Amino acid sequence: MKEVTLVEAVNMALAWEMEHDEHVVVLGEDIATNGGVFRATVGLKERFGFKRVMDTPLAENLIAGTAIGMATQGLRPVAEFQFMGFIYAGMEQIVSHAARMRNRTRGRLHCPLVYRAPFGGGIHAPEHHSESTEALFAHVPGLRVVIPSSPQRAYGLLLAAIRNPDPVVFLEPKRIYRAVTQSVADNGEALPLDTCYTLREGDDVTLISWGASILETLQAADKLAEQGISTEVIDVATISPLDRETLLCSVAKTGRAVIVHEACRNGGVGAEIAASIAEAAFLDLQAPIVRVTGYDTIMPYYRNEQAYLPHVEDIVEAVEQVIAL
Repeated sequence: MKEVTLVEAVNMALAWEMEHDEHVVVLGEDIATNGGVFRATVGLKERFGFKRVMDTPLAENLIAGTAIGMATQGLRPVAEFQFMGFIYAGMEQIVSHAARMRNRTRGRLHCPLVYRAPFGGGIHAPEHHSESTEALFAHVPGLRVVIPSSPQRAYGLLLAAIRNPDPVVFLEPKRIYRAVTQSVADNGEALPLDTCYTLREGDDVTLISWGASILETLQAADKLAEQGISTEVIDVATISPLDRETLLCSVAKTGRAVIVHEACRNGGVGAEIAASIAEAAFLDLQAPIVRVTGYDTIMPYYRNEQAYLPHVEDIVEAVEQVIAL
């Protein structure tokens, strides 16, 4: 066991899989010689060589498309976009080709690749470096969208993503890249995809979140416990496809749901979760579903970004609201 940060866990998972599968290659802007903007790939070039750890031109469309070509020809590429706000130039390749390759070729070709991207605000960066637009990818059939919220889940979920036979968009919450450490065994054990993780058992309300917002959600759960309110905290982890069964079972037990996410409210993944609960567990609800989210605005510059992000107090207030009903 080793105490590591989330970004170090990403590096460990990449190294493990490259060591044990010669078909795994890594590519992206400045990821080889410099180890990437956040040093997620540091040391990999020295260990595995430039043929498997490749610096690319500053061309996201090229990165996305090259990874597809590699994947269809037997490799397992892990392509990094420096920031989620730069990924849009590669959307044509990701949505029109990677996501559809298995269906288009009727199973003759498939796309075992991972697109990694740091996402979210909270690090005093410009807006294109602080985006939380995961709902764009969750809407695309054929894409799996995975978001870790801790070093342990980053390690296990990335291993599973690389081994998956179809494309995975793996979004890493950079606000907590180095915020917490956990003991992680570098043993190559993957965690299951398409599964929600219950981080805390409770009886009064279900708190649902993912990514960096899990940190504030757990802190809010602690504060609520001081008031005698028992919260169940669920980390969605894979936002598409969604593990509805775990969410519905929790809401059936607690009768209340508060959904927390950093992304803007309109059309967010929280709305899909709320709709799923309303459709399948309406009679279990004792209060309306409440969402605690970012605003329907562009992420502001760093002076105002803390006003945009959901805070512990916002979550506590939302829970008190649904408990009072």
